[in-house]
Amino acid sequence: MRHPRPLRALLSGLVAVAASVGAVATGAGAAQAATPLPVHVFAPYFEAYNGDSPATLSTQSGATYLTMAFVQAATKGSCTPYWNGDTGKPIAGSSFGGDIAAIQARGGDVVPSFGGYAADNGGTEIADSCTDVNSIAAAYESLVTTYGITRIDLDTEDNSLTDSAGIDRRNKAIAQVESWAASSGRTVQFSYTLPTTTSGLASSGLAVLQNAVKNKARVDVVNIMTFDYYDGANHEMGTDAENAATGLEGQLASLYPGRSAAQLWSMVGITLMPGIDDYGAAETTTVADASNVESWATGRGLASLSFWAMQRDNGGCVGTAGSDTCSGIAQGTWDFSHALEPFTSGSGTPANDFSLSVAPGSGSVAPGGSTTATVSTAVTSGTAQSVSLTASGAPSGVTVGVSPTPVTAGGSATLTLTASSSAAAGTYPITLTGSAASGSHTASYSLTVTGSGGGGGGSLVNGGFETGGLNPWSCRPGDAVVSSPVHSGSHALQVTPTDSQTGECDQTVTLAPNHSYTLSGWVQGNYAYLGVSGGAGGSTWASGSGWTRLTVPFTTGANGTVTVYVHGWYAQGNVYADDLSVS
Repeated sequence: MRHPRPLRALLSGLVAVAASVGAVATGAGAAQAATPLPVHVFAPYFEAYNGDSPATLSTQSGATYLTMAFVQAATKGSCTPYWNGDTGKPIAGSSFGGDIAAIQARGGDVVPSFGGYAADNGGTEIADSCTDVNSIAAAYESLVTTYGITRIDLDTEDNSLTDSAGIDRRNKAIAQVESWAASSGRTVQFSYTLPTTTSGLASSGLAVLQNAVKNKARVDVVNIMTFDYYDGANHEMGTDAENAATGLEGQLASLYPGRSAAQLWSMVGITLMPGIDDYGAAETTTVADASNVESWATGRGLASLSFWAMQRDNGGCVGTAGSDTCSGIAQGTWDFSHALEPFTSGSGTPANDFSLSVAPGSGSVAPGGSTTATVSTAVTSGTAQSVSLTASGAPSGVTVGVSPTPVTAGGSATLTLTASSSAAAGTYPITLTGSAASGSHTASYSLTVTGSGGGGGGSLVNGGFETGGLNPWSCRPGDAVVSSPVHSGSHALQVTPTDSQTGECDQTVTLAPNHSYTLSGWVQGNYAYLGVSGGAGGSTWASGSGWTRLTVPFTTGANGTVTVYVHGWYAQGNVYADDLSVS
């Protein structure tokens, strides 16, 4: 969590605090896994470094679930976790064990949180500090086995957002723990807590999740810190929190294209900061804001709500910004807790579900040849189940097969696409479908058949740019095929506008006359346009540092000929496009 600035000095000089309240039952070091958290849970942050009892504050506030901050190494380079980096607070029953057991006995639980601003800034966040993935995984597992918890939070900000080696180790360790949990019959979830803008994650936070996908690390919740924007603007903090979460849901849709909107919203978490945050009065969250966010989050089906922190949930210092002991606004004690507590709902046992993806997401094949891709499945909730895999959408002259099928969720299969000598040149969308007892998911693959074939043209050619060249696209000087960034496969199109010239690539295709089609593709950059002209008209655009999928519906005229184009506006920077198709 982005600590209020007065806390940073406190953390840097942290000394040992008193032992936690309550006796620890014999054998706490080998605690059994607790019931999983509710599917919608309010779990405010508890500052574990100030001597308070989490069980006492849980009872007083009514918050059944707590997020306990923070776990970190004592010194940079260490692989041993401690509460608050305090060697007097090891991960053991003697440290908060009695409190955690008391909370669990009342039907609640805690979520230990690794990192936080001080650790992320000073290099003592466990994955930044420790260079051994096995040891990082062991640190996570020690919380699970010692306290019987089922979710771990990873507060990743400041220097931890730029430590690429630490990011990669952290996600590799997550994947390793998830494998350990599956093999031992435990439920272990991971949440990432990340700073945000009012429109979603910045590129640094998004890169953390992209690396998780690369390492096949399942991220269950992405929890955004909706405060301390430091952008010089006056904010309506409740509305901005909802806008930030909406932006995050869109970013998750790009990262997990096989998931439904409901599944994406169920990955989103929001953390507020009661009252006046570190920036000052321009960023003030009221109790009414919290109540509105709770109602909005319930309607959208978010995963979690939280705030920083329990010790601030009182009105004892009206007008004070960023205090660690009060909100700075007029309020009753526990008003924020009471406003957000109704959010907790749903069964603690997650339903079985899985995700489906294909990599690369596009490929090309000459008539008479074949190509392959890997179809991957993963458990997104509950336990692994049998998933049957099928493929559809192959054009005449192309055969598509998936083997093996079925697979157990978490397994993979090979997609094989073979083009006969008569296969028509063009780009074709192939749909992969995974079906299981919990329902079905789909993933898309774009196949380009190169050359003339026996059936002529009739569709977009080289829409994934996997030939490595522009042909048959007609482009302006400076436009090129590049190897990075790409949405899928190995290549993408770069359109390069200048101060005096827009960037544009065009391809003329002949389709069926007077017929409805949809142009689709992925773009990245400022004012990135995708459209058709000539025998039909239509366009749309997007701006952003990540890939955005655009679609343009159109109807051909009497001769069926249209021109497909990718366009970048004057002096707005490079525009990238990939996986273009007409269907």
